[in-house]
Amino acid sequence: MKRSFSPTIRRRRLARILRDLREESGDTLDTAAKKSGVPRATLGKMETASLKRIRSAHLDALAKLYEVDKSAWESMHQLAKDASELGWWSKYKDVFSATGLPSFEVEASFIRVYEAQVVPGLLQTPSYTRAVFLGTNAYSEERIQRHVQARMERQEILDRLYPPEYAAIIDEVALRRHAGGTIVMQEQFQHLIHMATRPNIAIQVLPFSAGMHAANLGSFQIMEFPEPSDPTIGYAETPTSTLYVEGPDEIRRYDAMWREASSAALTVAQTIDFVRDVSESLED
Repeated sequence: MKRSFSPTIRRRRLARILRDLREESGDTLDTAAKKSGVPRATLGKMETASLKRIRSAHLDALAKLYEVDKSAWESMHQLAKDASELGWWSKYKDVFSATGLPSFEVEASFIRVYEAQVVPGLLQTPSYTRAVFLGTNAYSEERIQRHVQARMERQEILDRLYPPEYAAIIDEVALRRHAGGTIVMQEQFQHLIHMATRPNIAIQVLPFSAGMHAANLGSFQIMEFPEPSDPTIGYAETPTSTLYVEGPDEIRRYDAMWREASSAALTVAQTIDFVRDVSESLED
């Protein structure tokens, strides 16, 4: 079974703890570096989560400086240890970056998605994923297979013992745009219906009849975490870049768009009937 923690999240969490401890002590970065003996550049990287491997001696020096108790000291060292591990996605460096989407999804407790063009990645069948990448005419057969394998591994968070809550809003256009032919689409539709019956998963279709809506600027994802100190993260991507946001104002905007789109969408029960009807229409 894959680890249910993310080195990226743990590194960010430790960075936030160190930054809060320093600010509570009233020390500047320069002062804390001089008092602890930790090089300023190193301390700066530790506080911004850009240092992947943290020396135990540096943590000990900072714990002593900030006068943390044994429990906090042990917690800091465990976070540092976890942060140095490699997530399963590290073997797909050609598909995901070191701090790519799986590094956040793996620790999320609630994932909300709005998808405008295709079925969301965590809900795709292997054949559908293959058809999506094949349709771009930009990937070799070997590269397509790598993407399919990586996406299937990414989906395993929904099958683990304690899966996250997952709520997806899918624009009707994603269901009407065929990928791979009738058999592939019918298989994908049956998979959506099956997934929609799971207690931790809610799937809604946003039909054409809803007209214009709040989320019409493009697909996005919102991830919330069980640890209160881990900020909610919004995610969106373009053909050339990915965007992660966690500012309160930006998250409120994402949240408002998602909720308004959800209100305009079909209910889960209506969605199951809708997807079944679309699937059956392919047989005509």
